[in-house]
Amino acid sequence: MKTLVLLALVGLGAQLVDGSLGMAYGATSTTLLLAIGTNPAAASATIHLAEIGTTLTSGISHWKFGNVDWKVVAKIGIPGAVGAFAGATVLSNLSTEVAAPVMSLILLSLGIYLLIRFTLRGIDRRNLGKPVGKRFLGPLGLVAGFVDATGGGGWGPVGTPALLASGRMEPRKVIGSVSTAEFLVALAASLGFLFALGSQGIDFTWVAALLIGGSIAAPLAAWLVRHIPPRMLGSLVGGLIVLTNSRTLLKSDWIDAGDAARYAAYAAISVIWVLAVVHSFREYRKDAAIESADALAAEAGALATAAEAERNVVADVAEPAVEAVPAGRPSAPRD
Repeated sequence: MKTLVLLALVGLGAQLVDGSLGMAYGATSTTLLLAIGTNPAAASATIHLAEIGTTLTSGISHWKFGNVDWKVVAKIGIPGAVGAFAGATVLSNLSTEVAAPVMSLILLSLGIYLLIRFTLRGIDRRNLGKPVGKRFLGPLGLVAGFVDATGGGGWGPVGTPALLASGRMEPRKVIGSVSTAEFLVALAASLGFLFALGSQGIDFTWVAALLIGGSIAAPLAAWLVRHIPPRMLGSLVGGLIVLTNSRTLLKSDWIDAGDAARYAAYAAISVIWVLAVVHSFREYRKDAAIESADALAAEAGALATAAEAERNVVADVAEPAVEAVPAGRPSAPRD
C-alpha cells in the first residue's frame, strides 16, 4: 500500500512538472521505477500506459485554457507515434542487462540537458509568431517519440526545447501542444510494448496509481506554472534525474565503480546541483525585478499619457469660451 501511495505521489509530482515545463513526466517516473528494480522495458511500458490517461487529461486541460495549436499537434504527434512504436519494439528486444544501463544513459543525458538548459538559459521567449513547418515538426516528432519509448521519457525534453528554441510559438502554446500530442505517443508506445511483451512484468496497480496521481495533477499544472518559477523547477528536476541515473550507471557492469568513487561522484553531483538551483533562483529574482521595473515604467508612461490627454481635452473645451472682442463704435479721439 505504501508503494502505491508513493507511486501516486510520484505521478502527481511528475505531472505537475510536466504540465508546467512541457517535459519530464516520463524521465522522472521511469527513474524512480528503475531505482526500485523494475525491468527497463516493463518500467517504460508502465509509464506509457499511465500516460494514456494523464496526457488525455492534460491535453483537455490545456485545450480549455487555450494552450493548444491543433495543426502542430497533428504534425508532430503522428510522426511521434511512429517513432514511439519503433522505440518500444527495440527496447523490448534488448536484454535487461543491456537495457538498464542504456536507458539510464539516455535519462542521464536528458537530465544533464535539463539541468544545463534551465540553469543557464531559462525559457527563450524571442521571435514568437512565425509558422512552424512540417519539415521541422515531422523529423522532430519521429526522433522524440523513439527516444521517449527507449528511454522511458524524452518526448518533452526533446520536443519542447526544440520548439521553444525555434522561437515561433508562445511558450504556453508549445507546452500545451507538446503535452496534447503526447497522448498519441503514449498510445503508440503502449501498443508496441503490449505487442512485444504482452503484460509480462507490467503491474497494472502501479499503472493505476501513477494514472490517478497524474490525472489529479494535470488541471493543477496551469496553477503551478503561474506560481513556481519554471527555470528553478527545471534545474531541480534535471539534477534529480542526473543524480539517480548516475547511481545506476556507476553500479552497472559497464563501470562497476568502488564505494569511494561512487560517493565522491554523488557528492560532486550534489554540490553542482545545489549551485545550479541557487543560480536559477537568483536569475529568476533578477528577471522578476526587471519585469517589475518594466511594468512600473509602462504603467507610469500610461498614466502620463492619460494625464496629457486629459489636459488636451480640458484645453479644447476651454478654448471656445474665450471669445474674440466684438467690433464696436470707434472710440472718441483723446485730447
